[in-house]
Amino acid sequence: MVTKDMMCYKNGAGKVDRNQGRVHSKQVYEATKEALDRRGVTIEEISKIVFEMQIAYNVGLTLEHCMESVESVLKKREMQHAILVGIELDELAEKKMLSEPLQQIVESDEGLFGVDETIALGSVFTYGSIAVTTFGHLDKNKIGIINKLDTKVGNGVHTFLDDLVASIAACASSRIAHRTRDLEEQNETFADITPEETAPETKIEGTTT
Repeated sequence: MVTKDMMCYKNGAGKVDRNQGRVHSKQVYEATKEALDRRGVTIEEISKIVFEMQIAYNVGLTLEHCMESVESVLKKREMQHAILVGIELDELAEKKMLSEPLQQIVESDEGLFGVDETIALGSVFTYGSIAVTTFGHLDKNKIGIINKLDTKVGNGVHTFLDDLVASIAACASSRIAHRTRDLEEQNETFADITPEETAPETKIEGTTT
């Protein structure tokens, strides 16, 4: 059996380097943002969905608060990996580089093909039941840019990306909902804090989420 220690190697100084073969977190984060930008998805567009979902429940909530929440969600490894895999498959399908019958299934966003939702939903679980139910709502109603990314509309292949955007927005919305409870326990609202004061969360006294 291969152990973690067996996978390490000694560098020139004789010290064990446990980072061999790993991709640095910053590189993954930047690749994720670049992939979204390449596909025409901006932080602001995702944040508009979050704002629409949360404004009715949060006094003083601004688009900037929502943008901070989206940025924080994008720093999660689970989300980064899902985005990179999904966008890669969409782009390969656009270039007709997938083997059949997968090429036709992805390119046409086949109705019984549920792998796209499965990948997106997997990253949603990080933010709990609120994120899961919100994802279901967004997947059905396709708010904002999610509707524009619908592959069936005919503007490129976004079979995975529309669900991934719904996943990001759902997680960011759940994060806002949990921040709301933290603020309520301090007799505050989003009107009392700047977006920067919610990242990291430890800047809110008494936070536990």
